[in-house]
Amino acid sequence: MLKRILQEVKEYKAVSIATPLCIIIEVIAEMFIPYLMSSIIDDGVNAGDMGHILRVGGMMIVIAAIGLIGGLLGGVFGAKASTGFAKNLRKAMFDHIQDYSFANIDKFSTAGLVTRLTTDVSTLQMGYQMCLRMMMRAPASLIVALIMSFVISPRIAVIYLVAVLTLSVVLFFILRRATRYFRQAFPKYDDLNESVQENVTAIRVVKAYVREDEEVSKFKKASQAIYDIFSKAEGATVYQAPAMMLTVYSCILLISWTGAKMIVSQTLTTGQLMSLLAYCMNILMSLMIVSMMFVMFSMGSASVQRIYDVLNEESTLKNPDDPVYDVKDGAIDFNNVSFAYNSEAKEPVLKNINLHIKAGETIGIIGSTGSAKTSLVNLISRLYDVTDGSVSVGGVDVRNYDIQTLRNKVSVVLQSNTLFSGSIYDNLRWGDENATDEECRHACELACADEFIERLPDRYNTHIEQGGSNVSGGQKQRLCIARALLKKPKVLILDDSTSAVDTATDAKIRKAFREEIPGTTKLIIAQRISSVMDADRIIVMEDGEIDGFDTHENLLKNNAIYKEVYDSQMQGGGDFDEAGKEGA
Repeated sequence: MLKRILQEVKEYKAVSIATPLCIIIEVIAEMFIPYLMSSIIDDGVNAGDMGHILRVGGMMIVIAAIGLIGGLLGGVFGAKASTGFAKNLRKAMFDHIQDYSFANIDKFSTAGLVTRLTTDVSTLQMGYQMCLRMMMRAPASLIVALIMSFVISPRIAVIYLVAVLTLSVVLFFILRRATRYFRQAFPKYDDLNESVQENVTAIRVVKAYVREDEEVSKFKKASQAIYDIFSKAEGATVYQAPAMMLTVYSCILLISWTGAKMIVSQTLTTGQLMSLLAYCMNILMSLMIVSMMFVMFSMGSASVQRIYDVLNEESTLKNPDDPVYDVKDGAIDFNNVSFAYNSEAKEPVLKNINLHIKAGETIGIIGSTGSAKTSLVNLISRLYDVTDGSVSVGGVDVRNYDIQTLRNKVSVVLQSNTLFSGSIYDNLRWGDENATDEECRHACELACADEFIERLPDRYNTHIEQGGSNVSGGQKQRLCIARALLKKPKVLILDDSTSAVDTATDAKIRKAFREEIPGTTKLIIAQRISSVMDADRIIVMEDGEIDGFDTHENLLKNNAIYKEVYDSQMQGGGDFDEAGKEGA
């Protein structure tokens, strides 16, 4: 797992290696300072030798400068390595998510993916920088200080060794408890992000229903959960500082007591005692840094697992070994198709579907909510794979196509219409990035979007806010249809994509389809009979099965569900007045 994560260091390997090397230089320089200070005191001050003081003092300045340079370079290299590592990690995750099938995306919540791309990666970035700098500095400082202490006085150095071992055991039990809480913390961020995302995305609904207090309460609950879990984690680590201070002061007292007796017996000098006290602080502070690193590792280990889950997730949809790169036409065949979103589901969503649609046909699809209309069309562009049977487009099983080739020829306007921040031209060119202005305008004419675009101040250069929040529902739907038409598809699927436009505009769009793209197979999912009644044939869905598949006239005669829907809608003059206006 860690090996996979560290693969994203990539071009930052050189600075990642340079960082600990610079830190080692800094540590060695720092450890020489107390040793040289003892020489100044013993051989310079006590002996009254000013020349020795100046020589050793000069050496200290040079060594301190070397340590300073090493520290500065280590900081610069460490920052560059950690931020570069985080950049690569985010890119790798984002790129990998783009290859996910809908089934993979369903496995992770949107808020969970956002948390992994932001909070978890930031945690790993801090942890990586600490590894490069502190993981090398603290152990190196501790080891070098111990060695120097044993060189000066093995008797006193034993005190350090006992203190280090004792404190290590205490910190182990403290951090072991804290780790459990840190592992529980990050999933709480998912809940917090989900609360924020829902509130911001649906802020108009929140205000329309005066649900601000409830949303604040939900956010407060998610925030409180994070507070509680981190309070427990910090509560577990609160004993770390007292244990550290107790050990430090105990060491200072023991060293002072033992050192004073050794000075009296002339087995230790005053300068050596000062050096030992300096090394005492270095050793114990290094141990404190090590303990902080373990806290960071505890937090980082949870983030590593969450990021690894994203990177290690294999798409359920893969290209075949020898894919087909040409879609002959828009003929569609369902052969004994069954489909379930989950392999453990008791009942499939689609059951024993058999359909044969000719290229260029216009097919209407109606059915009650939950009758699996969307599930049916999702299989055509291979957004999901069938559980049993096969789906073919242009006479070839969709699983044998190159996925991008298939989706470029099967254009889908989904139920949830999404526009992106940018101009209208920018949004239209999602369908064809090389489309000319004239092609974009023609697609908008077919989708009846030119009517409102020409009334905008900047026309096709009008800026669209994120999610299309500055256009109405009907306008958004028509722009999405125009975007789909620019792909020049062999199959065009409209999944309830004209529900927010009036019936007159809906009729214009369907008329344009018949006249302008006769060779394109058109599948129109709708709740309104008026949207599908002039289709070549109409599919009636009920509980994941095909209850009827025939012309409008024949279904009125032979299909009870279709006749019931027709009567309920047409007796009142239809869902919309013919001269009505689109919904906002």
